[in-house]
Amino acid sequence: MEAVDINRNEEEKKQDDKHIKRHLKARHMTMIAIGGSIGTGLFLATGSSIQTAGPGGALIAYGAIGIMVYFLMTSLGEMATFMPVSGSFSTYASHYVDPALGFALGWNYWFNWAVTLAVEIAASAIIMKFWFPDVPSIIWSALFLGLIFLLNFLSVKSYGESEYWFALVKVVTIIVFIGVGLLTIFGIFGGEYIGFKNFTLEEAPVNGGFLSVLSIFFIAGFSFQGTELVGIAAGESENPQKNIPKAIRQVFWRILLFYIAAIAVIGLIIPYTSPSLLGGDVDNIAVSPFTLVFEKAGIAAAASVMNAVILTSVLSAGTSGLYASTRMLWSMANEGQAPKALRKINRRGIPINALVLTTIIGGLAFLTSIFGDQMYMWLLNASGMSGFIAWIGIAISHYRFRKAYVASGQDINELAYKAKWFPLGPVLAFGMCLIVILGQNYQAVLSDKIDWYGLTVSYIGLPLFLATWWGYKIAKKTKVVPLHECIQRDDKK
Repeated sequence: MEAVDINRNEEEKKQDDKHIKRHLKARHMTMIAIGGSIGTGLFLATGSSIQTAGPGGALIAYGAIGIMVYFLMTSLGEMATFMPVSGSFSTYASHYVDPALGFALGWNYWFNWAVTLAVEIAASAIIMKFWFPDVPSIIWSALFLGLIFLLNFLSVKSYGESEYWFALVKVVTIIVFIGVGLLTIFGIFGGEYIGFKNFTLEEAPVNGGFLSVLSIFFIAGFSFQGTELVGIAAGESENPQKNIPKAIRQVFWRILLFYIAAIAVIGLIIPYTSPSLLGGDVDNIAVSPFTLVFEKAGIAAAASVMNAVILTSVLSAGTSGLYASTRMLWSMANEGQAPKALRKINRRGIPINALVLTTIIGGLAFLTSIFGDQMYMWLLNASGMSGFIAWIGIAISHYRFRKAYVASGQDINELAYKAKWFPLGPVLAFGMCLIVILGQNYQAVLSDKIDWYGLTVSYIGLPLFLATWWGYKIAKKTKVVPLHECIQRDDKK
């Protein structure tokens, strides 16, 4: 972005900013991050992870990704408390690294959530067939898209409240699941003492060695995606300097506990060799690992209960996705990286044009799933890697931010929230994200004949991101921001 873009009419920016409503409380911020990262990845995908790498391998992969996410959360938290803005890491990349990187990260993230919105409304219709098999799917999809739009349209507080209750349903379910699972393991439920025998079955606890563990890193990472939503919401928090650090401290340990405990319970109760672990999906809730465990404990209505819980997860993801993409689009418009019309905010503090545009794009992406499966799959694969790319952007931005803060002559102890383990945290997170991105489809290269189609489908998001980055860089002739100028740029805001 050129200097004229960075230092554009300050009065215009103030006019935009004063209409943003800071109505998100600490409990909203905590549940936004928890709700964004606990969903179908935990309720459905953990079964295939355990089947692939064994219970021990799954615990190693999810534990490692959990530690990486902790470092990313603290990195984002340090920047978000210093400069709480909607759109967060796109803005941070523009200010602390290069405007071209911020531009690419922002559009990449927006595209990811717009396509994710299409995925969630399609999934919601499939789930509803469990109860209403004769109702056309398009009716449910239209109904849920309207509901998701309405929750975002009313006010930021309505979004925060809906996400709080959606997330609470998931948290209660997991706590009950862990409790029921422990009682089942020791034979109190189900009438059979299971103990730890499934952790020593055949190749367990780790099945397939290092490569099998590596193969589920991408699944584990995808499951944790959404924790960065707390940074997106920072600009609308009542007290970001207090609420963001509190949310980050609570969220990491809760999420890690939920995932690790849930995987351990599943691995102890269901043998990793069970073919049922591979079958869990939104169109087959009956073999979700959570459903299997509840049924093992003798709970007859397990499938129906889990269907309802997974529906709330899907709606939660869709609502959060529309919120995040709308704020990202609005933030980029404020930075001069998207059309000015997208800066428009209604009297309730909602970026209305950005909201409407994102809803339309999400709806069009959904229609491709009906009228053209091939196009839909390409859209889905193009967005699949964007969460990891966003995480890399957070790590790079934080590394540069801390260096710039010191270069400006300020004391890091004066920061409202200081990330621990710097520079190890962002460096480790960057390295792990890079490994996950490059290794997500290593099988296509290691096979006797290189699977070029598989490689293209898996990695299509990477060249699209790089083309966006370098295209903007060449067109706008942007340069890496000198460290001594980064914090000064913030002072001008």
